[in-house]
Amino acid sequence: MLSLQGKTVAITGASGGIGEATSRLLARRGAAVVLAARRSERIDAIAQDIREAGGRAAACVVDVTRAEDLQRLVSHTVDRFGRIDVLVNNAGIAPISPLAALDTEGWSAMIDVNLRGMLNGVAAALPVFRAQGSGHLVSIVSVAGLSVSPSMAVYAATKNAVRTVHEGLRTESTDGVVRTTAISPGYVRTDLADSMADPHLREQTRRNMDAVGIPPAAVARAVAFAVEQPDDVEIGEINVRPTVQA
Repeated sequence: MLSLQGKTVAITGASGGIGEATSRLLARRGAAVVLAARRSERIDAIAQDIREAGGRAAACVVDVTRAEDLQRLVSHTVDRFGRIDVLVNNAGIAPISPLAALDTEGWSAMIDVNLRGMLNGVAAALPVFRAQGSGHLVSIVSVAGLSVSPSMAVYAATKNAVRTVHEGLRTESTDGVVRTTAISPGYVRTDLADSMADPHLREQTRRNMDAVGIPPAAVARAVAFAVEQPDDVEIGEINVRPTVQA
């Protein structure tokens, strides 16, 4: 197994689910991690757990829709650990609904968090990556961006847009300084369904998660695999799905 010793990783959406699992796994493998999310008590507690287990961790309260918060996250990471090797864009919401429901507030929220939040991370990290001479951008996308299901049009659009931005950044990064990895899970057993206003869709999504969902740790392992690669190796995209369908 490759080691993450000496690497510093900032992770958004780290207060639970994929972000928490990723923070804990990367810390166990030797990385210094900075957990970012809006729930300060939660990320403080997780960071404390990691430190008590012998790892290196810090917390930073961040709302990814605010560009200045991402700038502060990158600055805090560099100030605390000397550099930022990886930014994991994980924060995301899914208040899905049929387009006919005209939930324009939900549409805007998904665009702001899922897409604009990722772009804010790019804007904050890219100059630092280039100044350092290396850096790795990892984003948690979704297989929903590859195949659109009913009620998921806007959510899928935001995830597809994130994938497109990743591909654009990859094609522009021909000097080997910036690496990119888009990780697309299927259903993951998290609390993402809680952001869905429609009770029928919320319950249906929870049933799907129970039936075919993978644990957050499976996605965390995909992140670790991509991040552990030598600087001259880039894993552009990883799809994470169960091998056995219910």
